[in-house]
Amino acid sequence: MSFASPMFLWYFMPAVLGAYWLLPARARNWVIAVASLLFYAWGAGSFVLLLLGCMVLNFASGLAIDGGWLKARRRLRSALLVATVGADLSILVIWKYAGFGSTQLHHLFPDVPILHILLPIGISFFTFHHLSYVVDVYRGSRPAQRNPVQFVTYIAMFPQLIAGPIVRYHEISEQLAQSRAGQRLRDFADGFPRFALGLAKKVIIADSIAPIANAVFGAPVDQLDWRTAWIGALAYTIQIYFDFSGYSDMAIGLAAMFGFTLPENFNRPYAALSITDFWRRWHMSLSRWFRDYVYIPLGGNRGSSMATYRNLFTVFVLTGFWHGAQWTFLVWGLFHGGMLALERLTGLARIDATRWVAPRRILTLLAVIVGWVLFRADSLPHGLGILKIMAVPRFTGTSAVLIDAGIRNQALILLAFGLLVVFIPARFTMGRFLEDSRTRLAGAARLAYSVVAAPAAAILVAAGTFSPFLYFQF
Repeated sequence: MSFASPMFLWYFMPAVLGAYWLLPARARNWVIAVASLLFYAWGAGSFVLLLLGCMVLNFASGLAIDGGWLKARRRLRSALLVATVGADLSILVIWKYAGFGSTQLHHLFPDVPILHILLPIGISFFTFHHLSYVVDVYRGSRPAQRNPVQFVTYIAMFPQLIAGPIVRYHEISEQLAQSRAGQRLRDFADGFPRFALGLAKKVIIADSIAPIANAVFGAPVDQLDWRTAWIGALAYTIQIYFDFSGYSDMAIGLAAMFGFTLPENFNRPYAALSITDFWRRWHMSLSRWFRDYVYIPLGGNRGSSMATYRNLFTVFVLTGFWHGAQWTFLVWGLFHGGMLALERLTGLARIDATRWVAPRRILTLLAVIVGWVLFRADSLPHGLGILKIMAVPRFTGTSAVLIDAGIRNQALILLAFGLLVVFIPARFTMGRFLEDSRTRLAGAARLAYSVVAAPAAAILVAAGTFSPFLYFQF
C-alpha cells in the first residue's frame, strides 16, 4: 500500500488516526503495531510471517543479551550476538541476493539453476532496524525492550517500514514509552503540513518527471543524442530526489501525527560542495547507520591511511549492494567510494566552505549525475553508453525518444521547476522550516501545503497518475 494511493489517503490513514484519537493515549503503540502489521500484510502478503519471525528472534535475543546470566558469560553473550546478526543477514542475503548469486554461477557453470525468489518489500530496512536493536542492546547504549508491543512498534512502524528513514534503536527507545495525552491534535497540526509537502513532491514533481527518465533510460543507446541523454539524466536526478525525499517527508510527518520524531533523511544534497558533503546530506539515516555499525567498528579513520581507504571502500561496496543485487549498484557504490577516497587524498573535502562555492557545487553535482546514470541504467554497458553520449556531444540523433513516449511540455516545465532545487540556499530545508519556524511566512507555507498542495496532489492520485516509490524496490 503506497502512501500516494487512494486506499491509504482516504481509508487507511484516516482510520488509524481516528483510532489513535478515540482510544486512550496508552493504546497508541497498540494502534500503530496492529495497523503496521496490516499495512505490511496488505502489500507483502504472507511475507508478514517472515517479518514476525524476525521480530520474535531479535526480541528474544535482546532479552537474553541483556539478561544477567549472559552478562556474566561474555563469550556466550558475544556468540549470541554474532548468531543473531548472522541470522538477520542470512535472511537478507537469501531473499535479496540468492537470485543474483545463482545467475552469476550459472554463467560460469551452466548446470547451476537460476533461483527466482520474490523479494519482500522493505526487507533491507527492517533488517537494519533489527541489527541496530541487538547491537545497541549488546553495547549497553539502551536496555532490551521488554514490552513486545513497543518492540513491534519500533520495527514495523508503518510510516518508515517500507523505505525509511532508518531509525537506530537508541534514537527512538525513549519515545516508545511516552504517551501523548492532550497533545494529539497538536501533533496532527505539526505533522500534516510535512506529510502534505512530501505528497506534493512525490505526486506533482517526481511522478510528472518519471516518464522522461523512463523514456530515455528505456531506449537503446543508439537512439539517443547528446541533448536527450542529458535531459534523461537530469530527469532521473530530480525524480529520485523528489521521490525519495518526498517519501521521507511523508514518513516524518506521519510519525509526527502519532507523536514520534523520526530522524531527518535529507539536507539539500544537491547543494553539496563535495561528494563527502553529499553523503552528509543524502539518505542521512543510511550514512549514520553505516558509520555507527560498520565504519567505526572497522576502525574508521583511526588507523593508517590505507586502513581508512579500505574502510571507506568496504562501506560503499555494502552501500551499493544494499540498494540491490545488480552490478550497476556495485559500480555506483565503488564510484562514490573512489570519489570520497580521492577527496580525502587530495584534501578537497577539507577546503573552507566559503571558498569557490559555485564551481565546487557544479562539479559535485556533475559527479552525482554521473553516479545516478549508473544507478538507473538497466545494465552496466547501457549506463556507460549513455555516459559516453553525454561526454561527447553528438547531434546526429533526434529527440524522437521523448516524442514517441508522448512527453509533453508540461513534464519538461516541471523538470525545469524541479531543477530550481539546485539553486536554493544550502542551509534552507522546507521540511524543517515547516516544523520549526513560527514566523508568519512559515504559517502561510503550512497553510498552503495543507489546503492547496495536498488537495492538488490528491486529485492526481484519484486520477491514477501516481506510481510506486522508487525505494520500495530496495
